[in-house]
Amino acid sequence: MRIERAAQLVDLAGGAAFLGSGGGGDPYYSLLLAEAALTRCGGFDLMPLAEVADDALLAPCGWIGAPTVSVEKLPNGGEAVAGLRRLEEIMGRRIDAVLPIEIGGGNGLAPFIAAAELGIPVVDCDGMGRAFPESQMAIFNIRGLSACPSVLTAADGSLSVIETEDNVTHERIARALAVSLGGIAHMVEYPLSGAEAKAHAIPGSISAAIAVGRAIREARAAGADPFDALAEALEATGLYPHCLTLFDGKIVDVERETRGGFSVGKVTIDGFAASGRMEIAFQNENLVATSGGKILAMVPDIITVMDRDTADTITTEKLKYGQRVKVIAAAAPDILRDDHALSFVGPRAFGMGHDFAPVEQLNETEKA
Repeated sequence: MRIERAAQLVDLAGGAAFLGSGGGGDPYYSLLLAEAALTRCGGFDLMPLAEVADDALLAPCGWIGAPTVSVEKLPNGGEAVAGLRRLEEIMGRRIDAVLPIEIGGGNGLAPFIAAAELGIPVVDCDGMGRAFPESQMAIFNIRGLSACPSVLTAADGSLSVIETEDNVTHERIARALAVSLGGIAHMVEYPLSGAEAKAHAIPGSISAAIAVGRAIREARAAGADPFDALAEALEATGLYPHCLTLFDGKIVDVERETRGGFSVGKVTIDGFAASGRMEIAFQNENLVATSGGKILAMVPDIITVMDRDTADTITTEKLKYGQRVKVIAAAAPDILRDDHALSFVGPRAFGMGHDFAPVEQLNETEKA
């Protein structure tokens, strides 16, 4: 696929925002930077994962920190390129292509800005199939690959190279650095070969996000139901086979704080027509949705709060009292739902005292 029109980037931003499960950062600023890069370079090459050479050097990249900080602390636009150039020095060779470490939110657009400057393609895949709050929750760590060497850069020009023996330590160091640099920074991590990417990355997630964003946009333009279009587009991707509306109501309370490099809190939604109350706990991303003491969806499945009229995603840092919303859930890619992956990204990995149950089983009587 060749991305040559701003509308394609807008679709990607809309789809990636949904797949972020409330996290990954609001894509607005990343979209502005990507549109400016598109004007300069004339287009982006989106390469299918299957076409990547086995000996290619690929560099996943994205932002680390609290999304609440990104609302006010803007990037300078050169963080990704600086990090990738330093990685090339370390590896002693040219990077052949980039990919998002996570498809969710602004991170789904981050590699395009760097690709334009380096003149390299973006691979149609990512490392999470959604967004997760911690670096070691990438599929590459789940499958035993190292995050290092990684390079962390900030808007003030600061650059740090991280080398650790394990990926949990890498996450802790990178998080502490991001906090010390103002709460957010760009990170290039998990450098991998084309063969490793083909074995472990989640294929087709960028084109899936574009399809989801396009479906919502076209439905709105045609006066059709954008939520129906969203569900159909998700299921058509093959990556996200189930989608349903969990709740419809108005936000009546938001508890949110920036702590330890994360945006942590809870949003409370009262249903219309006396249909009860829903609470969603989040750590950058929405983690669990409950109503009347019953769990309706949980990580790693996607839980996204959306404007009930426009179907625009509302990321966790943008949640406000009085917003009229629908809560939409979607099944995570199968690669995240096996027992081994769940030990890294399931509810117990976030300190919850229960095992994962798929959203389609928790809501067997509900319809999308």
